[in-house]
Amino acid sequence: MPFEVTILGCSSATPTADRHPSAQILNIRDNLMLIDCGEATQNQMLHYRIPHSRISSIFISHLHGDHYLGLNGLLATINFQGRVLPLDIYGPQPLEQMMLDHFRFSGTQLKFPLRFHVTQDQKREKLMETNKHEVFSIPLQHRIATTGFIFREKIGLRHINVEACETLNIPYVYYHDLKEGQDYKDDNGLIHRNDILTFPPSEIRSYAYISDTRFFAELAEEISGVDMLYHESTFLNELKERAEETFHTTALDAARMAKMAGVKKLILGHFSARYRDLTPLLNEAQTLFENSHLAIEGSRFSVD
Repeated sequence: MPFEVTILGCSSATPTADRHPSAQILNIRDNLMLIDCGEATQNQMLHYRIPHSRISSIFISHLHGDHYLGLNGLLATINFQGRVLPLDIYGPQPLEQMMLDHFRFSGTQLKFPLRFHVTQDQKREKLMETNKHEVFSIPLQHRIATTGFIFREKIGLRHINVEACETLNIPYVYYHDLKEGQDYKDDNGLIHRNDILTFPPSEIRSYAYISDTRFFAELAEEISGVDMLYHESTFLNELKERAEETFHTTALDAARMAKMAGVKKLILGHFSARYRDLTPLLNEAQTLFENSHLAIEGSRFSVD
């Protein structure tokens, strides 16, 4: 089952001719979630053929325009398309009233339930739990209230050892019980152990989205051991003072965080418009963390 991120936008506050503000789609076992929603997000979804109707929830890290200004337009389009299913939005407290004011002044009546969940930036918090995954917010250090997000699968069912089950002629109707870890008793009363008839469940996969923040070492503990990390990398290290002044991070600092946290894969994003060629940012990160990648729009990154 898929666990992958599609990059829709990778620019920082100022977009460029070929880079858009922050947005990405996370697909966990065919459940699509939108993370941040900068301008042109819905256009990018059309471009990469991601249906609006499949979005189950939206996560907004903070209220700087390059992370949420595409939201009202996207919601209006979803409304025009006749959605009836509820849509969950997670974000800072003022966002709900901002959205409601927009719809009130524009005379827009939503035809689907919009369920808003307030995030807080002072401590780690579980935002969502389903039978397949859970989502946590973690506080970041930016100029305004900002959170990152951790998406983590739950332990799944065991996998059927088809060859072993067919050898014993186990009826298919018992397969679900086997997946849940039960032993099998045959017609003669003989017990067949579950660990012979099944394989262990797939390893839990995880993804951390670290939006705008200055570098702070304590973050490494919060994201320790995640399979894949997206970390803002606005500047090269030669502009480290500028990064600290604006509460942003350099590519080298993102790599340092990935190494400290023991993650497996690093995705660099939120690039300053001053960089037409992003290769130097990638090279800088790879001097410290080799498995680093650029969040080029349209790219898909999987946790296998």
